[in-house]
Amino acid sequence: MLIIIYLFCVVIRFLCLYLYLICTIMNNPFESIEARLNNIETLLLDLKHNPLEQSTQTEKDELLTVQDAAKFLSLSVPTIYGLISKGNIPMMKRSKRCYFSKVELINYLKQGRKKTIAETAAEADQYLRNKRKGKYDGTY
Repeated sequence: MLIIIYLFCVVIRFLCLYLYLICTIMNNPFESIEARLNNIETLLLDLKHNPLEQSTQTEKDELLTVQDAAKFLSLSVPTIYGLISKGNIPMMKRSKRCYFSKVELINYLKQGRKKTIAETAAEADQYLRNKRKGKYDGTY
């Protein structure tokens, strides 16, 4: 029994020595995690103080021909000319040629957006509330 206790003590000493050597030779994993977290925090603070501009704002305004506008809007060239003759699409004319601003075409597409049922219901509720209070200004 005494031998077993002695062997157990030797094994425990060996394990303690082994763990000590591992901890001193290897880097502490918590230090590397802390360093990574510090890097992430620095990046987040940089983003907070210097936000990236949206790609739509940095996109340069391009001039498009009728063919380019038709391709951009996924319409045929005769349809584009029909919209031009009706005055439904924003365009510029210079020396018998029609040009389109890409930004204006994007805004033109956004104006044609249909409201969702929830948006329409919210607008109707707001209209009814304002009408009851006598605040209707005729903009709905």
